[in-house]
Amino acid sequence: MEPGVRVRIKKDKATYEGIVMPSATDNIVLKLDSGYNIGISPENASIEVIERHKSEPKIAAVEELTPKEGLPRLSILSTGGTIASRVDYRTGAVSPQFSTTDILDAIPELGEIANISGRVIYSILSENMRASYWKSLAKEVYNDIKNGAYGVIVTHGTDTMGYTASALSFMVRTPVPVVLVGSQRSSDRPSSDAVMNAICAAEVACSDLSEVVVVMHGSTSDDFCYIHRGTKVRKMHTSARNAFQSVNTTPIGKVHYTASDISMLRVEFLAEHGHRGDRALELHAELEERCALVKFYPGAEPDIIDYLVERGNRGIVLEGTGLGHVSADWIPHLERVIREGIPVVMTSQCLYGTVCDRVYDTGRDLIRAGVIEGMDMLPETALVKLMWVLAHTDDMDAVRRLMQTNIAGEITDRRSVFYGPPSGDLHLGCLL
Repeated sequence: MEPGVRVRIKKDKATYEGIVMPSATDNIVLKLDSGYNIGISPENASIEVIERHKSEPKIAAVEELTPKEGLPRLSILSTGGTIASRVDYRTGAVSPQFSTTDILDAIPELGEIANISGRVIYSILSENMRASYWKSLAKEVYNDIKNGAYGVIVTHGTDTMGYTASALSFMVRTPVPVVLVGSQRSSDRPSSDAVMNAICAAEVACSDLSEVVVVMHGSTSDDFCYIHRGTKVRKMHTSARNAFQSVNTTPIGKVHYTASDISMLRVEFLAEHGHRGDRALELHAELEERCALVKFYPGAEPDIIDYLVERGNRGIVLEGTGLGHVSADWIPHLERVIREGIPVVMTSQCLYGTVCDRVYDTGRDLIRAGVIEGMDMLPETALVKLMWVLAHTDDMDAVRRLMQTNIAGEITDRRSVFYGPPSGDLHLGCLL
């Protein structure tokens, strides 16, 4: 029984049906219709082959559906990730294999919301995303908007979606919605969240919005999705459907969803946002890729800073403790590289709250050394922003000013509430 074969196994008065997966033991591993795997010893088992596996799907470069009169035109740019994935039965792993047409075939409701045109930009898992890919993707988004797309949807892996959302937020000034969407579970699993997320993303792409956002499940049920600003969103759980949260701010809005009737879709805005057409389309796709994000931990040696500079890094973002601290022995190293023209931006591992290096002696020493306070920016957002800023100027005063200027909603002046753990419940936060 080669992987990919559908079988029915009867053993110990129980019957199991599913797809044979690769196994490193003598046991048979089945992927059940529920999406979960089970291991079964073949001893004294009755095995019936039901169906041989079908051929692998093929990716086409450009795909387009026949347009329907009266519907807006949305562009779907596929970069891969779980939303565009299925189980590869040769390896038992989830890999990106779906083309844009596959996504549309799997989610025909999208064709009732808009006329869809799309193409595959990349077919990668998101850990393989690179800054050079962000630049190419930004140009694709820009061109589609320039050519009349009413909105753009980018399908993306969830693990690094926050980085890409931040990058597009700085590189593309958009008059229409640019919506990143993914799924926590592959599209060929019955428990997949891909359908609801994609439908909600399409509804947001047709809405009164002019920002880069992330649209993902807002709860563990199939009832609504949140709309998160691209520079303020983070994946906070490895596998939960509602893994994405807005940090240090509320979500821009939510999309109410009823699985049985997509005519009940409704976008509700919860916070201030850019409105459709209120800004001109601009592209600023330059990035200085030689930047690094360093996480401080107790006992960490400061020579990592010297090493990064010797390797040619042009900017460094630190994830410090609490209000934005590192140990005292780091300060001379930071002072030296800053004096050499390498900007260092301080963020916090706490995520919630803001960096403030004026409370304790260590913080004051960091400020005297020239470290730039990253305000309440997420570390990954600060990294992408530093790449973008350094691509436009290497003047240290200008870098400092731009890093502490709110450009794409990445800095919040006042934090009164935030969304806590992936329960989706509203929690009181810090008042500043």
